[in-house]
Amino acid sequence: MSKKINIRTEEFAAEIAWFCDLCNGDYEFLGEMDGKYRSSFENCKNILLKADELGFGNILLPSSYQVGMDVLSFASAVAPMTKNISLLTALRCGEVHPPMLARAISTLDHILQGRLTINIISSDLPGTKSDSETRYNKSREVIEILKQGWNQEEIRFEGKYYNIHLPSDPVKSYQQNGGPLLYFGGISEDARNLCAEHCDVFLMWPETLQNIEATMADLSNRANQFNRNLDYGLRIHMIVRETEKEAREYANRLMSKLDMNKGQEIKSRSLDSKSLGVIRQDELRKNSDSDGFIEENIWSGIGLVRSGCGSAIVGDPDQVLAKIKKYMDLGIRSFIFSGYPLNGEIDYVSQYILPKIQKIKLSEVQKRTPNLNEIPITPLTNGVRK
Repeated sequence: MSKKINIRTEEFAAEIAWFCDLCNGDYEFLGEMDGKYRSSFENCKNILLKADELGFGNILLPSSYQVGMDVLSFASAVAPMTKNISLLTALRCGEVHPPMLARAISTLDHILQGRLTINIISSDLPGTKSDSETRYNKSREVIEILKQGWNQEEIRFEGKYYNIHLPSDPVKSYQQNGGPLLYFGGISEDARNLCAEHCDVFLMWPETLQNIEATMADLSNRANQFNRNLDYGLRIHMIVRETEKEAREYANRLMSKLDMNKGQEIKSRSLDSKSLGVIRQDELRKNSDSDGFIEENIWSGIGLVRSGCGSAIVGDPDQVLAKIKKYMDLGIRSFIFSGYPLNGEIDYVSQYILPKIQKIKLSEVQKRTPNLNEIPITPLTNGVRK
């Protein structure tokens, strides 16, 4: 691991998460809108429960204004069905008045008994357009209000966007020592500064190892200015097969029915399709080799139709594990994997990859999630009823 990068979790282990398609983006063939992969409650529930059964530690529930499931509604519905998996619930700052958002988070955290993690999103609200500074300053205020609710007896906040004086009992989390972990992605200056000051896990999209290391070093330096350390995560697709030839053939199969105009139209629907992170991935793909690989075993073809995470690790089990180890050597301790279709590719990842990685949950390592035999004192458990 580079000496320039300080990480919070030094143990050479990783939190392995899967992805749940709440936003109309699951396919057998990229860009082909087959109805059986729609983001219905049944399909999304089946993906999540399968990930739980197979031993994934977390699962990302994304947020976007597209046909599919609302994040908090879906998470609340499936939470009682889960056994061990945590729910990485994406929340777009500003959509819900912060005290009521905090109350919804508290409710879900109690239902899950501390298996809630939060993905902070700062992109534009549907139908609006704001500059970067405004969006991230609003997110900063929302996060500070949430943290006051989790850690203080009162919320006493005065900012540009919110002025709130309220008791904190209605929003107390089940998790202790700071509340649910905050995962965050974004590479603009405003985004990096917000994460360095307030968040716990900095999530990245696929790039070259050199670029990823440079980004991590920059975030580490910024966090150090606040006397903080972060953990680092990578959101990336997977195509793993018994041989590299089979994996590459499957990548070609995914692309075999793609109409490029349709692909670009689908991609443009996403609220983050013009973000700096997506633009950077597009630039890397333009400079990829003739097969779309930006570096060894990293294939960028998915970004032709999908916004956000646009590349996949492609190879045999040894190649994929070697790539993951390189990321872990840099200090990455959280991975959010996915593949097409989600309920099919998960079998290959769970067979070839999951048993070979020492697995942890960051919320447990950092003592946020209480032990099963330790019920925390909160207004919704056994705290004094006022």
